[in-house]
Amino acid sequence: MTTSRRGRGAVLALMRKHYQIYLLLLPTLIYFLIFKYGPMYGLQMAFRNYNTGLGIWNSPWVGLKYFKRILSRPYFYQILSNTLTISLTSLIAGFPLPILFSLMLNEMRGGTWKKSIQTITYAPHFISTVVLAAMITIFLSPSSGIVNKAIEALGGKAVNFMMRPECFVPIYVISGIWQGLGWNAIIYVAALASVDPALHESAMIDGASRLQRILHINLPCILPTVIIMLILQTGSLLNVGFEKVFLLSNDAVLETSEVISTYTYRIGIAGAQFSQSAAIGLFNSVVQFIMLVIVNTLARRLSETSLW
Repeated sequence: MTTSRRGRGAVLALMRKHYQIYLLLLPTLIYFLIFKYGPMYGLQMAFRNYNTGLGIWNSPWVGLKYFKRILSRPYFYQILSNTLTISLTSLIAGFPLPILFSLMLNEMRGGTWKKSIQTITYAPHFISTVVLAAMITIFLSPSSGIVNKAIEALGGKAVNFMMRPECFVPIYVISGIWQGLGWNAIIYVAALASVDPALHESAMIDGASRLQRILHINLPCILPTVIIMLILQTGSLLNVGFEKVFLLSNDAVLETSEVISTYTYRIGIAGAQFSQSAAIGLFNSVVQFIMLVIVNTLARRLSETSLW
């Protein structure tokens, strides 16, 4: 007991000594308490038959009723499949490209040319989702879109890409790669900047080519960063962005475009089934947490690099 009191006393003394640092942390702490931890009170809606008149606490408790209802509907498994398809395709196609792009930028010697390319590739990240969806719709328009004009110029027929279910995933993934390539490469460019130049000088003296230096110096040095980013992206596989899917989808492509986030909106906001939408959201979060723990454990065992 005495040791415990001494430990608490030492912590309090340290906090008083460096109180300015803790004051700087206070706004962030308040933000997380209000906007992150506070809303978790509403998670109990998933276990109650929520009634707006009774409120969350007074609504009747129904246990796992809504979870059973969700898992008993075949349509939900189609939505889950769509979500995983979009997420896995985006991960497989989009994750390696920023790494390759950062390696290419790192090998460029012209300062002005390198900065110009960085600026051009970073710029799409700052385009709003609404504007991006409008651009995609205009470019793929069957009557005036630049893509169909090029197809017709080559002797083909115009294709209404936005009304074809099989085209939705490629459109979503390719536009996401274009928008995020430069931005996602920033962290790898920063990691490459910290590589010790002495390693490259030694390798050059030993006769190593540029490709050999990339493979045996640059890649191993940024590998911990790559693993951490892969863990984070894998842990959020089910978290497909709502705005972009909602803006690009229509009734003709719902069989491939409906994902968990849009389904939650349709039944929760549009359909006023608040308890069921809360159950879907909680199910989504729990699955993502389990995936994050599994991937983190595998990474720690295989590479000794992990989040915790």
